[in-house]
Amino acid sequence: MDEIIVKVNGEIITRTEIEKARRDLAGMLGQQGLRGEKLEQAVKAQLPDLLRNKIDTLLLVQKAKELDLKVDGDIDKQMAALQRQSKIADSEKFHEWVREGTGESYEDYRGDMKNRMLQDRVVGEEVGRKITFKREELEAYYNAHQDEFHREERVSLSEIFVSTAGMDAVAQAAAEKKARDLVARANKGENFAELAKQNSDDASTAQDGGGLPLMVKGDLGPALEAAVWDKARGFVTDPIPRTDAPTGFVILRVNDHQKAGLASFEEVQREVENKLYQPRFQPAMRAYLTKLREAAFLEIKPGYVDSGAAPNKDTTWVNPADLKPETIKKEEILAQTHRKHILGIIPIPGTSTANTGTSSSK
Repeated sequence: MDEIIVKVNGEIITRTEIEKARRDLAGMLGQQGLRGEKLEQAVKAQLPDLLRNKIDTLLLVQKAKELDLKVDGDIDKQMAALQRQSKIADSEKFHEWVREGTGESYEDYRGDMKNRMLQDRVVGEEVGRKITFKREELEAYYNAHQDEFHREERVSLSEIFVSTAGMDAVAQAAAEKKARDLVARANKGENFAELAKQNSDDASTAQDGGGLPLMVKGDLGPALEAAVWDKARGFVTDPIPRTDAPTGFVILRVNDHQKAGLASFEEVQREVENKLYQPRFQPAMRAYLTKLREAAFLEIKPGYVDSGAAPNKDTTWVNPADLKPETIKKEEILAQTHRKHILGIIPIPGTSTANTGTSSSK
């Protein structure tokens, strides 16, 4: 039987969950290139926060349920997009593909995705949207840090890629028609990011709505650069054939075109907000999670520490086996009953008792 180490508002965290979180952390750090002693030191440095993060997650998901936030529709869309990208039509085979790729069952993977989305919604509504800036504050930062806003000419793009890899001539013609239909839909006003999520065969960008990194001169191939470089914001290209692997058709949308030199305040206002946002977000986030802890029923087993603990919050572990039920002897019950009878015949000052058993105020 797994060991319960934390109770949070009727839900639990087990030792196995913490051990899995430790393995996942080591795997993530290993993917970043850490090995041997450096890996061990990095894992050790972050170990104290593993339990804190688990408690944070439970509290945020519970808050989402309290706020009655709904994300099932968004989860359905993401899973459908993932299945399209996998090119596996059969549900059982797709579930197996998810298990092989993630190490989780389809149900667990979907559940984790739902919890992450619920957390993001709570954080956005309860923390993020409450961090605001006055225009004067943003302009003051811009004026004091203009060296940060000198830049090369660059363009912001999103893409939809329609693959023709391994197709015969008939299938390639169908793929080109699909690409042209997507361009027509985008030019009629359909959301390009949604079209990318639902139709792009480039899995690395589709989930983010086709967004690409900012490009400067020379980053794009000659054909792609010529198609977008002098175009205005909102322009969508016709399908552009890609002959190198993977072959297919590329559709690009110009999201923004930034000129060389000092960017105007209006051009970088969102960037300035982001620079000021992060230093405020983390303290606000921890304050919010502390508030959730203060209101929560929270017990932590000896030997485990919550690095995000609320000051003066009692999280003492109570073992149900150690609880002693309150008992009372028969003699005590009789004594209490006898006392009630005596009190029942003592008149209350200012009243008189009639034979009917009712009293009237004098």
